[in-house]
Amino acid sequence: MVDCFSAPGLVPLESAMEQLLGLVQKTQQTEIIDLEQALGRVLAKDQISNLNIPPADNSAMDGYALKCADGSVGASLKMVAKVFAGHPISQNIQTGECVRIMTGGQIPTGCDAVSMQENVSANGEDIIINQTVQAGENIRRQGEDISVGQSVLKSGQRLTASHIGLLASLGNQNICVYKKLTVALISTGDELKKPGQTLNAGQFFESNTYTVNAMLKRLDMNVLDFGIIPDNLELLSETFAAADSQADIVISSGGVSVGEADYTKTVLEKLGKIQFWKLAIKPGKPFAFGLLPNSYFFGLPGNPVSAMVTMHQLATPLLRKIAGEDARLPLRLQAKTCEKIRKRPGRTDFQRGIYSFDESGQLQVRPNGAQGSGILSSMSAANCYIVLEQQRGNVDVGEQVLVEPFDELLR
Repeated sequence: MVDCFSAPGLVPLESAMEQLLGLVQKTQQTEIIDLEQALGRVLAKDQISNLNIPPADNSAMDGYALKCADGSVGASLKMVAKVFAGHPISQNIQTGECVRIMTGGQIPTGCDAVSMQENVSANGEDIIINQTVQAGENIRRQGEDISVGQSVLKSGQRLTASHIGLLASLGNQNICVYKKLTVALISTGDELKKPGQTLNAGQFFESNTYTVNAMLKRLDMNVLDFGIIPDNLELLSETFAAADSQADIVISSGGVSVGEADYTKTVLEKLGKIQFWKLAIKPGKPFAFGLLPNSYFFGLPGNPVSAMVTMHQLATPLLRKIAGEDARLPLRLQAKTCEKIRKRPGRTDFQRGIYSFDESGQLQVRPNGAQGSGILSSMSAANCYIVLEQQRGNVDVGEQVLVEPFDELLR
C-alpha cells in the first residue's frame, strides 16, 4: 500500500471512509444460537414469518362480541357464551345473541364487532346497547401485525430487545447470527503504565485500552488485551504476530504519527500491508489501516481523545461492516450555538459539546470546555459532538451547527 503520509495535504474524512469501507469485507462465519443469547448479535439470515399475528381475529378490549346489525341503541341481546383469551368457542352466534368476550379472545363465528363493556347495560342474562356499534369495531384482524410470508427482519440487523420479542412472538427458539469478532488490543509506549501500578517521572496511566475495550463490548465483540508493549523491536514483533494469529482485528494505540515510535511502523510494514493516513479530522489526524497475514489492522493515535474519536468515527463503521451489520448513518441535528466556537478551516472538527433545549424548545449547544486532544474529561462530561465542516472557520453565537448526540457506544 502507498504510504499516505507521503501524499501532500490531508485526506478528507468522507473520502477516507469511502475508501476504507471498500477495503473490508463482512465475515462469512455464522452460528445458530438460542434466542435468549441473541441480544446484541447481528442477524445472518432474513427472518420470514410462517404464521399470522394475530393468528385470528380477536377482541381489542373487554366487552361483548355481536353482529353489527344488532348494535343499535336500545337493542336487547341475549348473552349465550363467554370467551376468554386462549379459549375460543365453536358456537355460531345468531341474530339477537351476543358473547361476553375478554381482551385477546377469539371472535366467534357470526360476530363482526365488539362493544365496549362501558357502552352496554346488563339486565340479567341480557344486555342493552347504549351506543351504536360499527362494523369491525374493537377487533384486531388476523395478520394485521404480521402476515404469513412477510419479511420481518433483514440480515445485517443488530438485534435489540424489541427484535428479540418480535422473534419470540413468531415462535423462533434458535436464530442464525454472524459469529462474534475477536479483537486484539495493543498499547505501545515506554511512558505508559496500567492503573494500579506506580508512576515514575514522565509516565502516564494508560486509558485508551479501557475506552476502546468498553466500546467493543457494546459492539458485542470478544476482546484480547495484549497490554502495554514498550518501544522494543523484538517485543513489538512478537506481540503483533501473536495478536494477528488469534484475532480477526488488531487495534493498537500510539505509534502512528510521523516520526513517532518508529519500531511500531517498522514491525507493521514487515508483517503486512499497512497504510498510514493523514486525515482531515480533528482530533485524530494520524490513523493507520491495513492487512496483517490473518487480520485487519487499525492504528489509533495515542492521545486519549484522538483515540476515542477515531475509534468511534473511523474504526467503528469498519468493525460493524466486518461483523456483518448493515451500514448506519449517525443521527445529526441542527442546533444553534450558545457560545462562540473557535475553529480553523482545514479539518472536520468533532468538538465535544452539551446540547439542550431552550425555553422555546429549540435545540441549542455549547462546547464542553477545553478541546485539547489529551483532555479526556471533555468526552466524559459531554453528550454530543459539535460537527464542524472541514472548510468552516470560527462560529458566532446563534449560528446553526450540526450536533451528533452520543450513541450507545459512548453513553
